Amino acid sequence: MMALIFAPALAFAQQQLITDPEIYEKDHFRTECKTADFGPGFISRFDINNDGIVDAVSNHGELTCDGVKGPACNNDGCPYNFYLQAKEGGYFMIATAQLYGYEFVKYFGNMVFLLKMHPRFCERTDAEPCEMRVRVRGGRFLTISKK
Repeated sequence: MMALIFAPALAFAQQQLITDPEIYEKDHFRTECKTADFGPGFISRFDINNDGIVDAVSNHGELTCDGVKGPACNNDGCPYNFYLQAKEGGYFMIATAQLYGYEFVKYFGNMVFLLKMHPRFCERTDAEPCEMRVRVRGGRFLTISKK
């Protein structure tokens, strides 16, 4: 089972750009929940693919829906959505992942994600979280290493 869901390159060409992932996701949860509250870490904005354009990451663990914090979170972690901003404006989702969390760190001179997830995503059965280093290039996640 894969932790990251990747859309084929053709899907990006067909995917309609959204104006802002924060508005898009919050509007979605406001229709799904009677009351939806969003923590300060619900959306993080930074350049995830080193192109100088600010992108976005949503953390569904920061959602409280009808009094339940992180309703889609489970033993595998919480859903995170990763969005790239197009040069012409608008955003498109490049991946979604069930994570314990992540750090955005410098690795051999490049900024990369250090994703922390359930050990089974690294084909392990111990209790230590799987750590996967991933960089974003051309609208895709590329795995550098995992342990």
